[in-house]
Amino acid sequence: MTSVFDTPFDFESVALESFRFQAENNAVYHNYLKLLNINPLKIDSISKIPFLPISFFKTKKVVTGNIDSSAIVFSSSRTTGTEPSLHYVSDISLYEKAFTQAFNHFYTSTDQWCILALLPSYLEREGSSLVYMCQHLVEKTGKKNSGFYLNDFRKLADTITVNEQRGIKTLLIGVSFALLDFAHAYPMPLKNTVIMETGGMKGRRKEMIRQELHAILKEAFLLNVIHSEYGMTELLSQAYSSGNGIFHCPPWMKVFVRDSNDPLSESIPGQGGINIIDLANINSCCFISTQDIGRVYDDGTFEILGRFENAEVRGCNLLIE
Repeated sequence: MTSVFDTPFDFESVALESFRFQAENNAVYHNYLKLLNINPLKIDSISKIPFLPISFFKTKKVVTGNIDSSAIVFSSSRTTGTEPSLHYVSDISLYEKAFTQAFNHFYTSTDQWCILALLPSYLEREGSSLVYMCQHLVEKTGKKNSGFYLNDFRKLADTITVNEQRGIKTLLIGVSFALLDFAHAYPMPLKNTVIMETGGMKGRRKEMIRQELHAILKEAFLLNVIHSEYGMTELLSQAYSSGNGIFHCPPWMKVFVRDSNDPLSESIPGQGGINIIDLANINSCCFISTQDIGRVYDDGTFEILGRFENAEVRGCNLLIE
C-alpha cells in the first residue's frame, strides 16, 4: 500500500486503493458491503465509498488481514450497561507516525514544547489511545517537567508558573472537566502556554456547549483562544483546532458529512452525520461512520455540532453546540 506519511500523495487514488484492499481483506467490512449488495469494483469516487458504522467496533473484531497476539488493543471508556469499542492495532508504528507527524504538522516539533497532560479519567483505566499518544509526545519533548499531573493541581500550577517565568513554550492538554477544575482552583494569566481540551465531562460535571467551556477557560487564564483535539479509539489520526472549534485534518485524514436521515447516503456538502476517512487505519478500517453531527466547510475544515439522539456518550469531544 502507498505510504501516506513520508511523501506527497493523491488522496483520492490512495483512498480508493485502500478501499478495494479492505473490501477484500477485512472480513467485517467485506460482509457489510456484501449485505449492502455493493460491488467494490464499481466504486470510482471517494464520495461513493460506504462507511462502516462505528458501532461495529463494539461487537466485531474489525481488522484487515490476520492479527496476532502481539497486537495492541485500544479500548474506549465503558459507560454503565455498554460495551467498549475495541481497536486492534497490529502495527503500532502507524499510530506513532500518525500522531507524531500530525502534531509536528500543526504545532512544530515536540522538542520545542513542554507538554503537561491533565487526563485523570483516562489514566484510571487501561487501553486509552489518548494516554498512549500523550505519553509518547511527552517523552519526545525531552523536558523534565513534561508529564502527567493526574489530580496534583498544585504541582501543575507551580510548573506552569515556572515555565511562564522562563518563557518556556508549554502545552497543557486535558479532559474538559479537569481543565475546568484546574481553572477554578488556579486561575492565572498565561502568555507562553497553549491550553488544549480533548472534550469530555465523563459524568463529573454537566455537559456544556463548547463556547461556554472555552469562555470559562479564556477568562480564567486570560487567553484569546482555546485549542481542541478531535480523536477517538476507532481512529489512529487526530484533527486539531487552534480556536473557535474549527478543526483541521492532517493530509491523510478527511471528514465528510452524510444525510442525517440516510446513513447510506453519499457524501454531501454542508451539515449532517460525520464520516471519516483515516488512511492510517489500513490494518482496521479507513472508512468510519461516526455518531457525531457536524458541518464540513469548502476548505476541508469542520466543526462538531453534537451527537445523534441515543448515541452513547463518548470520552473525547462530547461538547454540543
